[in-house]
Amino acid sequence: MRTFGKWLLRIIVILVLAAVVVGIWQREQITRLLAVNSLFSKEKIVNNFSHMDTAFLTTPVSRGNGPTAELLYGADAEIPAKVADWITARDVTALVVLKDGEIVHESYYKGTAPEDLRISWSVAKSYLSALVGVLLENGTISSIDDPVTDYAPALTGGAYDGATIRNVLNMASGVTFDEDYLDQSSDINRMGRVLALGGSMDNFASGLMETFADVGIEWKYVSIDTHILSMVVRGATDRPIAELLSEKIIAPMGLEREPYYLTDGFGTSFVLGGLNLTTRDYARMGQMFLQNGEYNGRQIVPVDWVAASTTASAPTAEGEIGYGYQWWIPKKAIEGEFMARGIYGQYVYVNRARGIVIATNAADRKFRDDGVADENVAIFRAIADGI
Repeated sequence: MRTFGKWLLRIIVILVLAAVVVGIWQREQITRLLAVNSLFSKEKIVNNFSHMDTAFLTTPVSRGNGPTAELLYGADAEIPAKVADWITARDVTALVVLKDGEIVHESYYKGTAPEDLRISWSVAKSYLSALVGVLLENGTISSIDDPVTDYAPALTGGAYDGATIRNVLNMASGVTFDEDYLDQSSDINRMGRVLALGGSMDNFASGLMETFADVGIEWKYVSIDTHILSMVVRGATDRPIAELLSEKIIAPMGLEREPYYLTDGFGTSFVLGGLNLTTRDYARMGQMFLQNGEYNGRQIVPVDWVAASTTASAPTAEGEIGYGYQWWIPKKAIEGEFMARGIYGQYVYVNRARGIVIATNAADRKFRDDGVADENVAIFRAIADGI
């Protein structure tokens, strides 16, 4: 009996040691998984959204060696009184308003600061769209009507086989992808765990097999479509997205701080929502698009692409919000009114007629509630009309 006790004790010690070794070996993966599970919690969301690099793998997007493009400060604008209530209700953390290229309002909330690099979420999609436009103009991508499999053959035989670049730009791929953030078994949350545990986003995307509609017929917001654009761009150039975005978009703009992308375990940028910048630098992106792709003394994005990507061309329902090439067009938009939009209240709103750009970040856990998205646009319009 004593011998058996010693044997059992040795087994327990070995198992404990093995658990410790595995725990140390997988500590980073476990930390990232825990971060995903608490990412949107009420107590942590604000801090998380300004410090995503503390929990996820990242890669820098070089701002280059050039000087920062100056953002001048104009006269302080009088912001409509109702904006204060909106800031509180929507858990806004930053608000920057440009008028004719000058900052006329800038404010930060909930303990955040101007230098914070804030998560873009789906605002990042509009940056990748801009990169596609540059590559299309220089001939690296022949046509947006090319099949995605021409550039990303790993997609052959899957749900994206038969889709064109235009289809995924328009979110009209017809691919089944459940984007319910509250359902832990949804596709978007499964994808988040792939990212957290160092898996491959490319393999995840290539493994999707189901469609809900014929390609190009029906619009449905499918975030993984943007990753397919990433596979196309990388296939066309044999270069990483972070390097390309830096060279073609970020460095020419003269940003104030170096952005970064979240990445998967293979260093692949999380293009559908993983870009992190300051709010002022988000505003610079809006100003560039207001100026038809010209900024910092250079034509960075082709004029024709700016026009095409911010025009409602996707097969959305009549009378509803419009969608272009990874840009949103509000309901009843006037000419030159469009926006980049991300979950939890991230926006870059452009109103060319008024010369207005509004960049705002938030930690709004009620962003999907009925009427919230329309209210946000109404607030942006009220600011634009009042300045």
